[in-house]
Amino acid sequence: MKKLISIIVLLYLSANAFAQLQRVKNLTTFDDRKLHFGFTIAINTLDFSMEHYRPIGNNKDFIYKDWQNEDGHEITAEDTVYADIAQPVPGLTVGIVSNLRLGEYFDLRFLPGLSFGERRLVYNVPVYDINSVSSDPLEFYSIKSTYIDLPLLVKYKSSRLNNQRPYLIAGPAMRIDISKTGKEDLVRVKRSGFYFEAGVGWDSYLPFFRLSTELKVSLGLGNMLNDGPDDTQRQYYTSAIKKLTSNVFTLSFHFE
Repeated sequence: MKKLISIIVLLYLSANAFAQLQRVKNLTTFDDRKLHFGFTIAINTLDFSMEHYRPIGNNKDFIYKDWQNEDGHEITAEDTVYADIAQPVPGLTVGIVSNLRLGEYFDLRFLPGLSFGERRLVYNVPVYDINSVSSDPLEFYSIKSTYIDLPLLVKYKSSRLNNQRPYLIAGPAMRIDISKTGKEDLVRVKRSGFYFEAGVGWDSYLPFFRLSTELKVSLGLGNMLNDGPDDTQRQYYTSAIKKLTSNVFTLSFHFE
């Protein structure tokens, strides 16, 4: 009996000591700072949401021309041409964190950054591009983008649990594409656009810095489709698209 009591007391003292250790907090005054900075490293994937003219002749700007595919089929106003994203392509984002404390549970965050990404469009018809080194049809058409990201977000934090603190984030953003484009590109997108961003994250308070892991979606708010290519290219790859909106999914690691 004495041995059992001794074991219970020992387990109680061990559990109590462990609980005391768990309650030791790192960076106890970190959230009291009015303003602080950091940097971000993130993985992104770029996506498009598309609406099409079905058939392509529903687009009043479609101009018929004798475009023949390798099987001899001509693309006419009665045909339906549509595109889709082939597969997600991982991209890279780097940025700066600027955080303004608004209150115990709210922060205002400005997160300017630079994002590199790619979208690959596959069509239900062969893809011919005069810029290709080969005259054979392409497996997909690649649209590469380099964005300047300018998000301004509100962060809502829960109460801190030891060294952890989950949060929600939302707000507007603007993106400017600075990648090189040409009038002969098969599908051209506008250089800038506005987005609504929302996400969830988890703050981890480490001994020397705070690490925030964040998953965020950015939904484009306008039609990003630009004018079609010049007459050297086939027009129907762009003419088939009625509306094109840009979406971005980002997994971020903030070091503050």
